[in-house]
Amino acid sequence: MHYVWDFAILGKYSHLFWLGLGWTIAYTIGTVLLGTMLGLVVGILRLGRWPGIDWLLLAYIELFRCTPLLVQIIWFYYALPVVIGVNIPAHVAAVSVLSLYGGAFYAEIVRGSIESVHSAQWDAARSLGLRPWRVLRLVDLVYNATLINAETYRPLEVYTIVALIYFAILFPATLVARRFERGLTYDKS
Repeated sequence: MHYVWDFAILGKYSHLFWLGLGWTIAYTIGTVLLGTMLGLVVGILRLGRWPGIDWLLLAYIELFRCTPLLVQIIWFYYALPVVIGVNIPAHVAAVSVLSLYGGAFYAEIVRGSIESVHSAQWDAARSLGLRPWRVLRLVDLVYNATLINAETYRPLEVYTIVALIYFAILFPATLVARRFERGLTYDKS
C-alpha cells in the first residue's frame, strides 16, 4: 500500500493558510516587541542591585527561563483563571506568556550586554559629555556592529557606517563644546 501525495486538493483551503500565516506574523511581531520592551526594563532594573526588587526580577526571569513554554501556556490558559477567578481569552493568554517568556531571555541579554562593556569605555563616553541614555545607545552600537560583521563578513562597510554614525553625533557636540570653551576663555580675560 503506497500513499499518493496530492497537494492540489489543498488549493481551496489556501485562504486559511494565508490567514494563519498572517496571524502568526502578527503574534510574532507583537510578542517580540512586548518581550523586548519588558526585557529592556527588567534588564536595566537588574543593574540597580536593589535587593528586594532584584530578587523579584530574578524570580521572574528564572521562572520563565526554566519551565517549558508549553507548560507556561497551558498554566496561563487553564490554571491562572482558576487562581485569580477571571476567565482569560486564549489570545490574551498566548500574547502574555510569549511576551513574558521572551522578556525573561531579553532581560538577561540586556543586563549581560551592559555589564560586558569595560569601565574604561563608560568613562570615555562620559568624558565626551554623553548622557547615560546616549552612552548606552552609542557604546552598544559597536557591539551591534560586531554582531552584524560576524553575520555578513563585511567589516569595511559595517565599520564605515558606525564611523559615520559616531561622526554625525559627536562632531556637532565637539563644535558646541569648542564654542562653550571659547566663551569660558573670553570670560577669564
